[in-house]
Amino acid sequence: MKKKIVVIGSSNTDLIGRVKEFPKAGETIMGVSYLQVNGGKGANQALAAHRLGGDVKFIASVGNDSNGLNSLEYYQKEGLDASLSFVTDKAPSGVALIWVNEKGENSIVVIPGANGMLSPQCIHSIKDEVLKADLIVMQMEIPYETVKTVCDMAHENDKKVLLNVAPANKLDEEIIRKIDILVVNETEAETISGKKMEEIGEEAIVDALLAMGAKTVVLTLGKRGSVIKTNNMFNHFPAFNVQAVDTTAAGDTYCGALAAEWARGSDWDEAIRFATAAAAICVTKMGAQPSIPTEQEVRSFLKRVN
Repeated sequence: MKKKIVVIGSSNTDLIGRVKEFPKAGETIMGVSYLQVNGGKGANQALAAHRLGGDVKFIASVGNDSNGLNSLEYYQKEGLDASLSFVTDKAPSGVALIWVNEKGENSIVVIPGANGMLSPQCIHSIKDEVLKADLIVMQMEIPYETVKTVCDMAHENDKKVLLNVAPANKLDEEIIRKIDILVVNETEAETISGKKMEEIGEEAIVDALLAMGAKTVVLTLGKRGSVIKTNNMFNHFPAFNVQAVDTTAAGDTYCGALAAEWARGSDWDEAIRFATAAAAICVTKMGAQPSIPTEQEVRSFLKRVN
């Protein structure tokens, strides 16, 4: 039986400018093109898990403005259940200003707005609904205290937590001990562990995170793929070779895909391979949510590359 997923996180409107090269400080350049789409790490991961076959509910906080209301309408059209989300008059909806260069690399400034209003009190008000989930997925574009509250709540009720520590943030060991699946990139792993991967290596930095209390650590390495380690298993998964157009939401797609495949009962090898393929497809298209593939697209891709 497919397990239920609740994603708690940010909802933003992404303002994307394509450029040949990123501007230097004080420099004005001419852009190539502009695109406005829905984004936010929470929304990206929720939509990815949903499109990739998961049974998903999404909880966010948006402003009572056109960006926020349009986002909720969009999720509804996509079939993503965001009915537990909050609408506030106290802050505008979150936005992200994104530059994408001709190599597909991005530079992002997030203005959280209403995402900062997703408080522990909000979570307590829908506690019963949150605890219907088998897996709770979060990121760090919502208040730290809210992340801590959810981890505490999940731990007390034997619910699994997947935390993607993006943007990079220091974590209390008390929180880390309550995380079942910790997903980090190199910068995030270094921020949490206080160690440099260049100096000690991939496996050692993952070991440092496991020693802090995480049960499973997934370290994403961009073009070099990803590694996963638990107390009794360590594996490296190479990335698929594709032509990158825009890397925005690749990590979010990976997390959503990982959650969806885990919820179907797949083993770690299957889940990581599925997530790697989903992220590979994502970077071949522009925009965050427009680039997230469907489950069928990923299955077809995996058949082609086998």
